[in-house]
Order: sequence, then structure tokens, then C-alpha cells
Amino acid sequence: MLVQCLYSEAVHAHLRIGAVARRTGVSTDLLRAWERRYGLLRPIRTDGGFRLYTEDDVSRVEAMRDHLARGLSAAQAAEVALAAPPAGAAVVDRPAAALVDRLERFDEDGTDALLDTLLASLTLTSVLRDAILPALQTLGDRWRRGEVTVAQEHFASALLRGRLLGLARGWGAGAGPHALLACPPGELHDLGLIAFGLALRGEGWRVTYLGTDTPVETIGGAADAVDADVVVVAATLPEHIDAVRVALAALAAARRLVLAGPGATPDAAGAIGAEHLDGDPVAVAALVAGRPEPRPPASD
Repeated sequence: MLVQCLYSEAVHAHLRIGAVARRTGVSTDLLRAWERRYGLLRPIRTDGGFRLYTEDDVSRVEAMRDHLARGLSAAQAAEVALAAPPAGAAVVDRPAAALVDRLERFDEDGTDALLDTLLASLTLTSVLRDAILPALQTLGDRWRRGEVTVAQEHFASALLRGRLLGLARGWGAGAGPHALLACPPGELHDLGLIAFGLALRGEGWRVTYLGTDTPVETIGGAADAVDADVVVVAATLPEHIDAVRVALAALAAARRLVLAGPGATPDAAGAIGAEHLDGDPVAVAALVAGRPEPRPPASD
């Protein structure tokens, strides 16, 4: 049995440390330090002397990175990351579907319990990417088809918004780059923007959040007050961007401005002088943070 377990680990250990670094955005030197000091990574050494790492190692590094971004010390972050179940141990099958099921049944206690389980077992980035964002997409699609009532949609939005804002406490602390997030005038939907802010916080950024229906002049004043490295304006409808193009162009002339959300288009961003980023909030956060896309493994 011991031989079989070791063989199984060796089969799944296929990543060189350079690949782990690219996947997580953590330098190879820091990865080696975390392995040496805290036992965070558990490589398998091949017959040729190479050290190979597993997806569980990647999961622990991402968890350590996220906990550090939330203000834990390195020792505390490592302890929490090591205590979590490995990534391969699925706590909930099809978490997005399970989340949709509870939300559609107005099951507040069940939704909270499910989110607690996921957040205790996975990184926040994973919960956003694999559960919350797909669930929101599914609910939105069903609402447009008339399969979900207004009451169900409002219940889901209110519950998830409250949980996400609870996770956002303290996201303005730290010493990383500073992002200012806001929705333009008339825009009342901000769940995607909150999820983006949490993912960006996981990349080590500080976040100042202004919320929905914010005048562009207010956004610019706040950006100056906090000396924001980037201003992200998100909208679900193009008219919310079109109505304030002149003001946004003035803001783009003074600050790095990113337009995101379904209401932002490449043409509008080009006319304004802003960047346009398309995709889910987790992917957009990685792009704003400047983290490179994963590449094929290379030799150490």
C-alpha cells in the first residue's frame, strides 16, 4: 500500500518549480524559502534528481499568497494553508450547481453553510472562479429565460453581495499597488466588481471601493485622494458608459483607467483613451495586476 501511495504521488507530480512560480505569481526563490521554512511544498524527487510538484502544492501556495494578502504573518499564513484539505479532495461536487440550488430555494442557512465549507477548504480565488461567478452566470441566464423569478434573483444577489463585502473587510490595508473601483452613474449592479476587487486583493493589491451609481467627478477626486495606480469602472449596460464618455476621457488622461463589464466595449474604451478588459473578474484581475499567463514548464 505504501508503494502504491508513493507511486500515485509521483504520477501526479509533474510541475517543475518554474511552472509553479508562473502559475502562482510567486518567485522561485520565495517558493524554495517557503518549502524550507514551513514545509509548504512537498516535492517528489525523480530518479534523475529533479524535484517535481503537484497541483496540491500549487493550491497551498495560492492559499499562502491569499492569506498573506489579507494581513496574516508568513508563519500564520503557512499554518492555515497547510491545514486546508488538498485541492484534489473535492468537498462539494459541482459547487456552482449546489450554490444555485440553495439560492433558488431561498435557503439562506444552506447557502451560508455551503459557502463556509468552500471558503474553509479552498482559496477565495477558487471559490469565486468555480462557485460564485458561475452560479451568478447561471442565475442570470435563467432569469432572462423566465426560469428564475425576480424574487429569487434579488435574494441571490443580496445574499452573495453581503457575503462578498464581508470578505472584503480590510482590503484597503497593506503596501501593494492601489486600485479604485466604481460603477458609473445609473449602474446599480456591482457583484462582478466586488468579485474583481477580491481577486485583485488576492494578487496583493489594495482596494478602495466606491460602489454603484458614482459620478465620474467623484471617482476622479477619490483617485487623487488615494493616489490610485489604476481606476476600474464597470458597467453592465453600454449606455452607462456612453453617457459619461467626456468625463471618463478626462479621467483617463490623468490616471490609468480600465473599463470592464458587459457594458464596456473596445470601441468605447478606445474613444475614451482607456483600457478595455474582457472576461470573468478573476481573469481580469490577473491582467490588471500584470501577472503573466501560464506558459509551458521550462527547466529550472
